Amino acid sequence: MKIEYEPIGIVYSPFAESKGTPIQPSRAKHAAGTVEVFPGFAEGLADLDGFSHIILLCHMHRASGYRLKVTPYLDDQPRGLFATRAPSRPNPIGLSVVELVGIEGNTLAIRGVDLLDGTPVLDIKPCVGEFDQRTELRIGWLKNARKKVEVADQRFEK
Repeated sequence: MKIEYEPIGIVYSPFAESKGTPIQPSRAKHAAGTVEVFPGFAEGLADLDGFSHIILLCHMHRASGYRLKVTPYLDDQPRGLFATRAPSRPNPIGLSVVELVGIEGNTLAIRGVDLLDGTPVLDIKPCVGEFDQRTELRIGWLKNARKKVEVADQRFEK
């Protein structure tokens, strides 16, 4: 079975390469960017302005290949790929929860961006606390993560 997606937009961010890019939105609180939603999808932005945060589902276009064991940014131990958020995956889909600062036409102003400039956007969803927050989470190996890393290196980039 083959699955194909077409981007609905593109991210513009201050980050041209992986090295130095925040590794998660929570570490990019002040990093500002925009999402240009392609004109054919702009009508779908109606009513989004009432939400403080949005979920961006993106194609990690600069990720290369994948391994089923990786050493994540926050640890020095190899871990199973699916127990990490490494961008190099069988299907390099990224998820980023960002603050929606404003909407002008088909352009979204966002803050907390941890995506590379030019990242294709596959979908946008509103972030809803009632649906998306869990009070009791186990965080596996991250509980004892050895490294305190804020930004990426280039280990997962083409």
